[in-house]
Amino acid sequence: MPRWLALAMLGTAVTAVQAQAAPPPPIVAQAIPAQSALDALFDQTLQRYQLPGLAVGVVVDGKVVFRRTAGETRAGSRQAITPDTLFKIASNSKAMTTALLARLADAGKLSWTDPVLRHLPGFRMYDPWVTGEIQLRDLLIHNSGLRAGAGDLMLWPEPNAFSRADVMAALAHLKPAYSFRSRYDYDNLLYIVAGEVAAAAGGASYEELLRREVFQPLGLRRCQVGEWRRDAVGNVAQPHMRKDGRNVVIRADGKTIPAVASAAAGGIRCSLDDMLTWTRAWLDVDTKAADGTTPWLSRTQREAVWTAQIPLGLGARQRSWDDAHFSAYGYGWRLSDVDGTLKVSHTGTLAGMYSVLTLLPQKKVGFVVLINGDGGEARTVLNQALVKHYSAPQQAVGIASLAEQLAQERGTDTSAAAEAKPQRTAVGPDEVAQWSGIYRDAWFGDVRLCAAKGKVYFEAAKSPRLSGPVLRQDGRLLVDWDDDSVDAEPWLDFHAGAAGEPDRLTLEHVDKNADFSYDYPDLAFVRVGDCAKSRR
Repeated sequence: MPRWLALAMLGTAVTAVQAQAAPPPPIVAQAIPAQSALDALFDQTLQRYQLPGLAVGVVVDGKVVFRRTAGETRAGSRQAITPDTLFKIASNSKAMTTALLARLADAGKLSWTDPVLRHLPGFRMYDPWVTGEIQLRDLLIHNSGLRAGAGDLMLWPEPNAFSRADVMAALAHLKPAYSFRSRYDYDNLLYIVAGEVAAAAGGASYEELLRREVFQPLGLRRCQVGEWRRDAVGNVAQPHMRKDGRNVVIRADGKTIPAVASAAAGGIRCSLDDMLTWTRAWLDVDTKAADGTTPWLSRTQREAVWTAQIPLGLGARQRSWDDAHFSAYGYGWRLSDVDGTLKVSHTGTLAGMYSVLTLLPQKKVGFVVLINGDGGEARTVLNQALVKHYSAPQQAVGIASLAEQLAQERGTDTSAAAEAKPQRTAVGPDEVAQWSGIYRDAWFGDVRLCAAKGKVYFEAAKSPRLSGPVLRQDGRLLVDWDDDSVDAEPWLDFHAGAAGEPDRLTLEHVDKNADFSYDYPDLAFVRVGDCAKSRR
């Protein structure tokens, strides 16, 4: 990769004038791999990972050259996944949020460097100085100083009773783990704030603006945000988990899909065809709005969105697989290089739903992968195989080879771990009687730790899926969630006051590698009352 390109991408203070003065990246004529090669990657992924559903598309030079789906919207339903099937795109929603903000910037309604307080006077962070200094751009690049995933327990698991107002209020109570603007640590809450900035500047709700400024002008005809009726829209993929060798629905949608607080961070649903249209819109800088004459987004704003704002760590796998030299975050997109060409991408992850969108702008190539099952590794290997087929065809690799490399990376022998699984025993009410009660956290609210049917149950008042019995393991107490899809258990640590009375409760991950969105370390419960009569 040329040194000037690496420096340009990593510079966080490149002005629009400088960006326009730089020579445009070369557009490389791209050979299209044979249909059979792409079919083979698709089939190998579907079979190896036993996915309930898979949708994949490839765009080259503005044309869809591969578009294939397989599986079912719900295991056993016989409703086939099609290019119109709606998937949760999770954090790929972030790029749609920044596109909305870019449209508002083009309209002169906001600037990336606007103080957040200019648009949201009631906004508060934990540190008053940060409250006054934080700009719109800071909401988008994960540099706030908050711990990764801070406050995510208000967003997931769904459904829950937290609102956007709750999210906004919580930020005043979430203590930062690092200095403001000192490092990258992924967060979701500030994207929700960014959505509220858009609403304030645009004079309408986030959902209405997204439909008006992104969905409608680009023709994303199936994308959904906000509240909608499942049967009226139809053809909706459901999330699955692997259990006892089968794909099992985690939680099927009801007849009404509610508006969610997390929309701007990860709450949008789109079809494969929508995502391919979205892909073409980013690969073609001359994409027009609905009138057919006006650019949908100015080149100035496109450059702003894809300018590196904060460096990311460059891992050994990225160096090995991509021959990468840099990695950074823009506005809702990850930026890096692969085999000497720019790569712009993002992933999306929710329980039982995985997505990835990858663009190679200098080659005018883009890929979309959508999965409605336990597809983390499947997404990784399939996306990498697709990238290599276009970035370095002579180094093209198959699914099995990449999967084996991942297995070697993490260690393949799980039998010993399974045999050594610690013994757990139920905890009776008498064992923790002194600690039973109602506990309150400033941003998460109340939890009950009370007796029920001879057991002790943990129940979160505003997040009903965070409920389960208290067990003992290796002399410590933990919660075994009733919902198997909530796959990160917490240790319970009780703390006494000066007089030895029950006082505080903190939580810690049992599995240190658990998803950071289970942000137990950010919780600090204080005992506020005794157990009422059990509701169980």
